[in-house]
Amino acid sequence: MSDIDALLASYRITDGSKFRLSKHEPRDTNGFDIDKAAAKAMLEEGISHMRDMQEKLFAQREWAVLLIFQAMDAAGKDGVIKHVMSGINPQGCQVHPFKAPSEEELAHDFLWRTSCRLPERGRIGIFNRSYYEEVLVVRVHPELLARQRLPRRLVTDAIWDERLKDIRRFEDYLSRNGTKILKFFLNVSKEEQKRRLLDRIDDPSKNWKFDVKDVDERQHWDAYMQAYEAAIRATATEEAPWYVVPADNKWFTRVVVMAAIIGEMRKLDLAFPQVSDAMRAKLSDIREDLEND
Repeated sequence: MSDIDALLASYRITDGSKFRLSKHEPRDTNGFDIDKAAAKAMLEEGISHMRDMQEKLFAQREWAVLLIFQAMDAAGKDGVIKHVMSGINPQGCQVHPFKAPSEEELAHDFLWRTSCRLPERGRIGIFNRSYYEEVLVVRVHPELLARQRLPRRLVTDAIWDERLKDIRRFEDYLSRNGTKILKFFLNVSKEEQKRRLLDRIDDPSKNWKFDVKDVDERQHWDAYMQAYEAAIRATATEEAPWYVVPADNKWFTRVVVMAAIIGEMRKLDLAFPQVSDAMRAKLSDIREDLEND
């Protein structure tokens, strides 16, 4: 993983003031040219590292880890979650996909439905889409604001900047309370998305994945790219970094996401809890009793 670790600086955004999405190439593999077998081997090595760190995270119960995945349709969020998290103990991992909000969720503030799903200390929480939808899809389709029944005087031209500020403060709050946040934008090209959507139509085993709405949303591609750029620029921090991951090559996407998670979790100084001398003495006595039983 050391070679991949060296590449993370290319994709890790902690200061969005100069961020431009156009400078990030979806087809980029940063000079890596390996076959599927080599990519699989790298993933398996990474999974082994993650399994060890997750066990310590769960035992220590000091930190929570929140992984947020955002992307256009067919960018590969489900596949990344499936392959990268495949070796994780399910007792210590929770995945929450966020679809269109329910009436109950619309009756609360825009952060409410995700706040209810935040990971506990010792656990890894995965958000497949998140509160960022409120400054992405809702920004591209502002008519959706009407469903939220906000007081009219609060719906101004400044609402998107206000929501982005709220998100940044929310993530600062979570960070100060022991939640490590990693945000991934899977940067797929419009051409690759088209290829994958056609594949879903042509392959009967993938027909179930196809959603007509995905094609409709392609008509708003430029607006979405502008919304993603604005969101990343406003909310990228050292405590809650964004990783803008090239997504046209699935194997590379998964390796980069894996390396990023490992790299960030290493900073948490995870370790198994140490027992006191008194407890060690007690354990020794109990062991002796068990042996003599």
